[in-house]
Amino acid sequence: MTDITSQTEAALAAIAAAGSLDALEAERLETLGKKGWVSLALKTLGGMSPEERTAAAPAIQSARAAIAEALDAKKAALEAAALEEQLARETIDLTLPAVAAPKGSVHPVSQVMDELAEIFADLGFAVATGPEIEDDWHNFTALNMDETHPARAMHDTFYFPDKTNEGRDVLLRTHTSPVQIRAMLDQGAPIRIIAPGRVYRSDSDATHTPMFHQVEGLVIDRDIHLGHLKWTLETFFKAFFEREDITLRLRPSYFPFTEPSVEVDVGYSTEGGRRVVGGHGDAPGHAWMELGGSGMVNARVLEFAGLDSKEWQGFAFGLGIDRIAMLKYGMNDLRAFFDGDPRWLQHYGFSPFDQPTLSAGVGARA
Repeated sequence: MTDITSQTEAALAAIAAAGSLDALEAERLETLGKKGWVSLALKTLGGMSPEERTAAAPAIQSARAAIAEALDAKKAALEAAALEEQLARETIDLTLPAVAAPKGSVHPVSQVMDELAEIFADLGFAVATGPEIEDDWHNFTALNMDETHPARAMHDTFYFPDKTNEGRDVLLRTHTSPVQIRAMLDQGAPIRIIAPGRVYRSDSDATHTPMFHQVEGLVIDRDIHLGHLKWTLETFFKAFFEREDITLRLRPSYFPFTEPSVEVDVGYSTEGGRRVVGGHGDAPGHAWMELGGSGMVNARVLEFAGLDSKEWQGFAFGLGIDRIAMLKYGMNDLRAFFDGDPRWLQHYGFSPFDQPTLSAGVGARA
């Protein structure tokens, strides 16, 4: 017992005199380490008689607790002193320029949305927006999608448990087409808009995410036909990809909200391991890539929007913003768009000064 007391007093004195964290760590190993005298003393308890153990155990445990408490207190004091010394040594010159400070960047999706707006504004289109939380009438019914359409199923669409005052189901919009319905109801015809924004579908894998970005275009006027649609898309893609050798192919398809409906394919080649838009899809070394759907607005959709389908005609198209951003800027993984990795943003992000302009090229970087 006398040895334990004297060893404890010596250890506490050594801890108090420790002038650095390294010296303190050495003292911890000397006392509480695996081969420290306190640890060795605890191991001797197993070979003692019950009477000896009853007398020795409290003293050893008390010594262990006192040393551990002293070690913690001394460590806190040494760390506080080191911090104070560092703060006194380091200074910040607030007059220095902030050039070396980390800079934020514009996400490629935001940049492409600005590029879209710039190009379509030159074509006379306005930018329209709408709510991301929609009701099923605007999202499905007004777009001529009947009650049994697969897109209405729970496994494809995110529904909320609530309903609107009219008893309609509430959901996260699955496309930006509801914006077209709202715009026609509010503005009537003629109308020429694009509707970029976030959309949501219950789908997630290497090439799909539950949230992604679309842009939909709508033109309603008199005597509109598919030729106007193809010219509009060709003009857009030439400006967006900044090359004249853009070739489009329209393939017959089916969408409830357009009739006739066509898929939009663009010719591309493979250069340096990535797809490069340009050229003719039927030429050697080239192929066709699907970029979106389009068609003439269905007469029923016009009627739902309060327009006379005998007087007004129009076309609509939808493109995936994430996909055309990947094509233009050489990205190969859609998931990286939403990971928030600062290294990816530093590489692919844009300076706030990279404002898209048709005169300088929408993809020009400052």
